[in-house]
Amino acid sequence: MNNNKEYALCVKRLVSVFLILTTVVAYVQVFTVKSYAVETTSLALNVTEPEIKEGKQQIEEKQTEEKKQEEVEIAKNYERKVKVTTRDIAERKEKVEYKSIEEIKISKNMDLTKTCGISKEDFKKLIKNLKYDTSNFFYNNSDLIYDLCQEYELNEIFFCGLIAGESGWDIAQNHRRTNNYISMMSNGKLIKFSSTEKGLESAAKLLHNKYLSEDGPFYCGKTLSSVQKYFCPEAGWVNLIYTCMSKIV
Repeated sequence: MNNNKEYALCVKRLVSVFLILTTVVAYVQVFTVKSYAVETTSLALNVTEPEIKEGKQQIEEKQTEEKKQEEVEIAKNYERKVKVTTRDIAERKEKVEYKSIEEIKISKNMDLTKTCGISKEDFKKLIKNLKYDTSNFFYNNSDLIYDLCQEYELNEIFFCGLIAGESGWDIAQNHRRTNNYISMMSNGKLIKFSSTEKGLESAAKLLHNKYLSEDGPFYCGKTLSSVQKYFCPEAGWVNLIYTCMSKIV
């Protein structure tokens, strides 16, 4: 019986020692972790304010330098693009070869969709010297007439000759009042346009779309006699328009 009591007492002592050792080990581990954290914090806190400012300044300087390099690269790329664009424009200008006024040729069988091939400057010079333009209508609108002929593929001499033939060189009052210069009709009356520009553009568009384009409803060809068939069937119309054209060149 005594032996059993002694054995139980011994076991209790061993358990107590084990618990004490376990507690000590756990405490040592916690202390070690805390010490490491304190040490790390101390190291971080050892960085002085001047050192922090210096670090920030270095970062900012590096970012500024990178930004400058990026801007320089963008500027170089833009300069290269501008040079290429300028060169392309110059090359295109060089490729355009205009005829001289003296080289302009007309005939009754000419293709009315072919422009004269002269520059706008020479066209204005040609119209300025046109003695029949006593009201200066043709010269005052020479820029617009030239541009419309380029856009709608009309021969400039034909377009001016048609206007002169239909409205007269001085532009008759009924044509001035309606801004209708090639006798475009509706219900037996001249169609009225809001401005000279609208009237001239409508005339150019009508000739191109209806009479001189192969898919146009009144297309019969690209000569004066072809246009005459539907535009003005009167017998003397071709001679009238061609005579006006001949007074220009």
